[in-house]
Amino acid sequence: MAKSKKSSESPQKSTKTKKVPPAMSPETQELQLISLANSLALQQLLDGTASSQVISHFLKLGTTKARLEKEKLERENELLRAKTEALESQKHMDQLYSNAIAAMRRYQGIQEDEDDFYEDQDI
Repeated sequence: MAKSKKSSESPQKSTKTKKVPPAMSPETQELQLISLANSLALQQLLDGTASSQVISHFLKLGTTKARLEKEKLERENELLRAKTEALESQKHMDQLYSNAIAAMRRYQGIQEDEDDFYEDQDI
C-alpha cells in the first residue's frame, strides 16, 4: 500500500478580501484605510513578518510618554471646547443685555429712531 506524501508546505492563506462599501466621505475613507492598516499590522505581528518600523511604532504607542501625550491632547481639546462654549455664552449674554437695554429705553419712551438719531450726532 503506497502512502501518499503530505506536502510540507503550509496551507495557503485565504487571499479573499472583504468587500468594503465605498466611502461616502473622505473622513470615512480615512477611517477605512486606518482600519485596514491596523489589521495588516496585526497580521504581520502575529505571523512574525512585521518590519522593524511596524514593531517600533506599536512599541512607542505603549509607552508612558505616548499615553501622557494622548491625555494632554485630550485635555487641551476639552479646554478648547470649554473656551468655545464660553465665547458662545458671552455672545448670548451680550444679546440679552442688548435686548434688556432696548426694553428699558422703550419703557422710558425713547423710540428706536430717536436713539439712532442721537448716536449719529457728535455732541
